[in-house]
Amino acid sequence: MANVFDLCFSRLSISCQATYFILFISLAQPQNIVDFKPSYLTATGPTVTALLLGNVSDISLNLRTVSPSNTTGSIGPPSCVAEVTQWVLTREQVGKTAVRVQLNLDKSLRLCGENESDTNCCPKPLCVLETLQVSVCVGGTPQASLLIQARIFALLLPANAGSENKTVIPNQVYQPLGSCPCDLTFGACDVRCCCDTDCSSEDLKLFVSHCLPGPFGGQVSPASDYQCSVQSLKNSPDWFPFLCVNSPPENNPYLGLFYQGYTITPEPGPSFQSPVSPAPVPVNVYIQGSPILTLNDQYFTIPQKLLGQCVNNAPVAFLKNFQVNCVTLLRSCPTGSPLRTLPTDLRIKVKNGPGGDVLVDVIDEVAFDLSQFISSTNAPSDEGLVCENVTLALDYKLYWEGNDITSITVTQTVGTITFNSSVALTTRYSAVFLNGELMGETNSGNPGYQVGRPVIAGIVDTLDNNTGLVQRVSISLWKPVSDGLCVSAEMKPILFGENSTSGCLLPVSRHNLTQCDLLRETVTSLQNNLMTATHVAKSGNPDPFTTTDWVNISFLTQNSSTTMEDSTNSCYGVPSHQHIHVWSLITGMVGGVPQRDICALQVRFQINFTEYDCNRNDVCWPELAFPITKYYTGEPYSQSLAKGLILVFFFITASILGTPWRQIRQAWK
Repeated sequence: MANVFDLCFSRLSISCQATYFILFISLAQPQNIVDFKPSYLTATGPTVTALLLGNVSDISLNLRTVSPSNTTGSIGPPSCVAEVTQWVLTREQVGKTAVRVQLNLDKSLRLCGENESDTNCCPKPLCVLETLQVSVCVGGTPQASLLIQARIFALLLPANAGSENKTVIPNQVYQPLGSCPCDLTFGACDVRCCCDTDCSSEDLKLFVSHCLPGPFGGQVSPASDYQCSVQSLKNSPDWFPFLCVNSPPENNPYLGLFYQGYTITPEPGPSFQSPVSPAPVPVNVYIQGSPILTLNDQYFTIPQKLLGQCVNNAPVAFLKNFQVNCVTLLRSCPTGSPLRTLPTDLRIKVKNGPGGDVLVDVIDEVAFDLSQFISSTNAPSDEGLVCENVTLALDYKLYWEGNDITSITVTQTVGTITFNSSVALTTRYSAVFLNGELMGETNSGNPGYQVGRPVIAGIVDTLDNNTGLVQRVSISLWKPVSDGLCVSAEMKPILFGENSTSGCLLPVSRHNLTQCDLLRETVTSLQNNLMTATHVAKSGNPDPFTTTDWVNISFLTQNSSTTMEDSTNSCYGVPSHQHIHVWSLITGMVGGVPQRDICALQVRFQINFTEYDCNRNDVCWPELAFPITKYYTGEPYSQSLAKGLILVFFFITASILGTPWRQIRQAWK
């Protein structure tokens, strides 16, 4: 009977005294007695639910409509004879000793209209007023009953309820949706909302000069500045009457945002909340990019960078190599992970993929030269703070074969740091996936390149008996951060099919201009760091042992046609631009998808000159009047000359009618 008590306590809102009374009755009576909880209900909606508790193995439910006696006012005993009603009786077993009984009204609660012949509606606002009795019978003998007093009113639906027809959306090219956003109140005039159709002419007179401006006030297509009707005579410039345009309001650039119903997906703005990793999902096999899990179904994490910030607990993805540097300002000795990590914390078990696990093998190293880890520190003193066994680097090697992880090793580099008040510590974290002794490389397509994947480049290894093995390297662009200087800028790979432009700042002082050779070498070295490759892969999945899968990279340098000598305050021949051109073509179709291969890659170094040389500069001032010369062949010479003279005429007219000449005429008069 404990189950009966739990059901009563969790599903019914009754007092403690009633609970003890039910328990006492259940213990005193035989086990085959059933009872409704509650035994009386008042229904105000089309659904009624109650619980039947006890021995419910061989029972039957019967529903009928009852009415109180005219003399005594009581309801007759339960009956095992069912009647036809407007209710549907259903039952659901919720336990060994509990049944959920539910009644649903089989009738529409819509109020009937005038002279309506449909019977499935309510002729009066009080739609249902009756008393129902649900009887529980065992072998034709009533055992318990439930009384339901139904008092249900009809639903009052609006007169202009929406139909099932499809809504016709106007052509958004000329009529964008939401033409009056300030219309907030239905059936009433909103103050200062001049586009509100509920406002009468008398209402508009009260605030017609104070209408809400902009799109919120209904001006979703404001007139452009070039319209002749926009500028007034008082504020219009002198040239405005000659260049303004008379155009209908339908021809508006703002309507282009709604062209053909296309929507612009807003980019998410910056958030100050820390990212939350989703719950790990157990996997049966590792594939490229899937997170690696530990034996207790948690993410295998290594500190990584996310949105430019270092995250200590970042999941490691299968076959995704990375190397990051994290800078931490220390004012005291670290006590927790990852700067203070014990070898026992690194020796964890990781799922290998097919159902087993591998133990991380830890290799300890001690660093005595801390120049690559300590960026800045105060002058040391006798009272400096000494921090021992600080974790400086964690380098993971994950060996894999097929879809399995065979072993994992991590090299932990520790050292002793001494500082006075603070120190900027740079720690290194890396993970590489090795197939045997070869590093796992991510392809950029199969077989053709995919748009948005990195361009694969390499250099030929000529030390191994001239086997022609091509080692992969990257072609990168600058990715400036913080101050934008070249010394602190990171690099990002060149992506196939995406044009991009980047750069960085190189501070140059007057002292640098006295050492032009050193300045040229510095700039050249910075540009060479972006391009260390000599070959580029034709397809997205090249074979490092097949030289026909690679093409040579051509390097071009634009030299000066004349020899320029360096002066005291200027240096000539300094490289300023590095242009990388990638030529691709469609070589076939796979599954209806075009396959693109790279046929050539050219790197052009451009030298910036200060003289006006049209052959070596992007801007050529001497050719400003080229369209009206005889060398221009884009159209007949007579037409280009006539257009040039018309432009000169407008320029002279604007000058004569401008402000200076007008002031001279006024002073003369």
